[in-house]
Amino acid sequence: GRLDGADQARPALRPLPRPEVLPLSFAQRRMWLLHRLEGPSPTYNMPFVVRLSGDLDRDALRTALDDVLDRHESLRTRFPEVDGVPSQQILTGDDARVEIAVRRVTPSEVEAATAEAVRVRFDLTADLPVAASLLSLSPTEHVFVLVVHHIAGDGWSMGPLWRDLSGAYAARCAGRAPGWEPLPVSYADYALWQRGMLGEESDPDSLFATQVGHWERALADLPDQLNLPTDRPRRAVAGFEGGRLGIRLPARLHTAIRALARQQGASTFMVMQAAVAALLNKLGAGTDIPLGSPIAGRTDEALDKLVGFFVNTLVLRNDLSGNPSFAELVGRARETALAAYAHQDVPFDHLVEVLRPDRSAAHQPLFQVMLALQNATAAADLELPGLTVTAADGFTGASRFDLFFSFAEQFDDDSGAPEGMDGFVEYSTDLFDAATVAGLLERLERLLTAVTADPGRPVSSIDLLGEEERETVVRRWNDTATNAVPDSVTGRFAAQVARTPDAVAVAAGERQLTYRELDEASDRLARRLVALGVAPEDRVALFQERSPGLVVSILAVLKSGAAYVPIDPRYPASRRGHIMADSQVSVLLTDLASPAPECAHDATVLVVDAPAPAGGQDVPLPVAVRPEQLAYVMYTSGSTGVPKGVAITHADVTALAADRAFASGAHRRVLLHSPQAFDAATYELWVPLLNGGQVVLAPPGDLDLPTLERVVAEHAVTGLWMTAGLFRLTAEEAPSCFAGVAEVWTGGDVVPAEAVRRVMAACPGTVVVDGYGPTETTTFATRFRMPDPDDVPAQIPIGRPLDNMRVHVLDDGLCPVPPGVPGELYIAGAGLARGYLERPELTSERFVADPYGPAGGRMYRTGDLVRWNAQGAVEFLSRADDQVKIRGFRIEPGEIEATLAGHPDVAQAAVVVREDRPGDHQLVAYVVPGADGTAEETGSAEEQIDQWQQLYAQMYGA
Repeated sequence: GRLDGADQARPALRPLPRPEVLPLSFAQRRMWLLHRLEGPSPTYNMPFVVRLSGDLDRDALRTALDDVLDRHESLRTRFPEVDGVPSQQILTGDDARVEIAVRRVTPSEVEAATAEAVRVRFDLTADLPVAASLLSLSPTEHVFVLVVHHIAGDGWSMGPLWRDLSGAYAARCAGRAPGWEPLPVSYADYALWQRGMLGEESDPDSLFATQVGHWERALADLPDQLNLPTDRPRRAVAGFEGGRLGIRLPARLHTAIRALARQQGASTFMVMQAAVAALLNKLGAGTDIPLGSPIAGRTDEALDKLVGFFVNTLVLRNDLSGNPSFAELVGRARETALAAYAHQDVPFDHLVEVLRPDRSAAHQPLFQVMLALQNATAAADLELPGLTVTAADGFTGASRFDLFFSFAEQFDDDSGAPEGMDGFVEYSTDLFDAATVAGLLERLERLLTAVTADPGRPVSSIDLLGEEERETVVRRWNDTATNAVPDSVTGRFAAQVARTPDAVAVAAGERQLTYRELDEASDRLARRLVALGVAPEDRVALFQERSPGLVVSILAVLKSGAAYVPIDPRYPASRRGHIMADSQVSVLLTDLASPAPECAHDATVLVVDAPAPAGGQDVPLPVAVRPEQLAYVMYTSGSTGVPKGVAITHADVTALAADRAFASGAHRRVLLHSPQAFDAATYELWVPLLNGGQVVLAPPGDLDLPTLERVVAEHAVTGLWMTAGLFRLTAEEAPSCFAGVAEVWTGGDVVPAEAVRRVMAACPGTVVVDGYGPTETTTFATRFRMPDPDDVPAQIPIGRPLDNMRVHVLDDGLCPVPPGVPGELYIAGAGLARGYLERPELTSERFVADPYGPAGGRMYRTGDLVRWNAQGAVEFLSRADDQVKIRGFRIEPGEIEATLAGHPDVAQAAVVVREDRPGDHQLVAYVVPGADGTAEETGSAEEQIDQWQQLYAQMYGA
């Protein structure tokens, strides 16, 4: 049997009888359809601009251009519809003439006049696909602009076109007609031959069917679009406005690229293909990188001297999975390219029809990045007697692709030695700034230099940063060090009591506790804990509603040397039981308002507001609590269905409280309204309490907007935290409730810019801060402060690191990525948790060695995909895993799926996030009943699901 399309016999290309209606070639048909869809546009213009110095014979040039049109039918063809089908209409005589538009210009006008000339808009149904202009600066200086629509030519065509124009001009200057040998075939012959050669797709033995089968296999499950490091989000409809930047690869690098190609049995193009794919991979585009590449499509020698649209576009799918070396990647690129060349006859537009990718007006189908390697510039083939010809820039200002990399090899005329590679990148200005693309080109050259020196190195280990850039992202943007000394929570609190014993520490409605009263009450309870045998590093569970007594309990646990484990009373019994068992709590603190939880546990229950037994008040407290001792364990969602306990030390808490971000009066009175098992409570409690401020307690239970507004006003709250979802809702319904609040911190999800502006407009003087940080970094790791409503960006960053913290945006090889490039966020420095309680494997997986900090340092792998912006702030992009945030709470859909699947009547379960209105995220569970389930059992399962839904709403404020 046949192995591939290359093995099938091709009929000879020869002149063919012409039907009454000439069909378009497949490539022309796609171009015609695009023209019909988009209308006349310069997007598919092919401009060629040359500077002519010397005595120009204008009449000879005009006649020579007529000669060229007579020779090449494609240049004198219109494309009208006949009975609803596009056709080729080849013109002759005076109808097949193109006037050269002559215009006098000054040197300062040349650039604008050229730009206008190359942006001619062709009506393919009525116009010839050629336009010519002559810009005259003086009798001996001209700029000749020739524009050919892509439907009539391609890059290769410009070689024969310029050569024929050169010959015709020379002949006309000598007073004669050009003496060309007739062309063996015309473009119309090719269009007819192509259809016969490919055969019918319905015929399984046809070349068409065989090659289509290859592409269906090669491009199965291709990504819809590449994740490129754009400066702006993709528009719903691409505008095709473009820019262009040039690049020159030096001769030594050109020589090294060709040497590497020889070593790998590959071509220069294949090395460049691998390099561009590696570059995009390093810039966050993933491991499945499709690149478009033009191929000449001149599979018969009879076509070599013909002007016409023969080029086809191949999709070269580059596989970077498995951490290949660059040499291995070149080998993969070689195999991919050779297979594509062997199946090059299927028109690209037909592939799109067959593969049916998700179509979008926002981007090109199948690929968005194009790569071409040209043999030479077409202008080199233009030789006009008596004139010096110099190529000039003829860019149309349009870009069909997100990025189009084009290179041309240059060689010494005598020795043939490589002299360098000239190239450019055309880019969509909808997506990219020029500075970003300039950075791409610098990184491509840096990558090529690295891989040609050591092709055996893994692509993941290639560093794209220059020295200055590295210094910026690793050091300068992480210059956060202060002279803060690690301290314990109890030590810092004791110092504050000594400074302001009679200041109000806690306020709840009419009830208040001064620092002295809070200190004495927590001392009494701490002694009771020690009398029960509580020792340093023991864990004590807290099962209390929000109240002054809860604050006393927390402080008492810390004074006893133990760590507190907050348990939300609304948690289901199974979760409460897991937390108590996993943390091995020795004592459970409750109060009369919160009876002990109904779950299995071995802890001693202490009702803190019940009458204390006689004695025990003379029990000594620990002499001192060390900063490195455990302060609390807070449980977060786990992907396996098992919550994990995050172990936070005293030093972590005091580092947060000592941050200069909280040194102003904005945090003198902070509202504590978050559930005690939510890490925002760490900020709400300890930032005011360890800085001489006041903790304002919201009433127990959920906080509605009227209550929020009342509490904020009654207690003159100056600082508060809100999840992004609650902040958005408050901004929409009651933005004035922030009046008088100095700083509102919000985060946990994307913060809408419009909500920020609405709040600041309603409450002049209120500053909004986007605060970011997982539980593992003690509430906050970065912040972005917005004091001015006019400076609120459309996409609000999560900002810069807090004092003594560092953030790194790294690729899969833990190399820093450049600004604008997606990478995973790693956090190091103060505030980093000890790890996960009794989970050493998970701790070592998420808390890894920090290669950019002091010896022995660690950094936390967040799982968040982010990027640096040009100002040195971090922008959140998405999660690298399935974790989501709902109203600020970390949710692992896997945990919910595991719980659902554990029900005896549930066979399968899937949990996804739905966003019916912008910013309003909801979890939706899909459940497949068990195969043996009866209708009655199914009803039981539905009741269970209703209970789960209600519980979720209670826990997460749904």
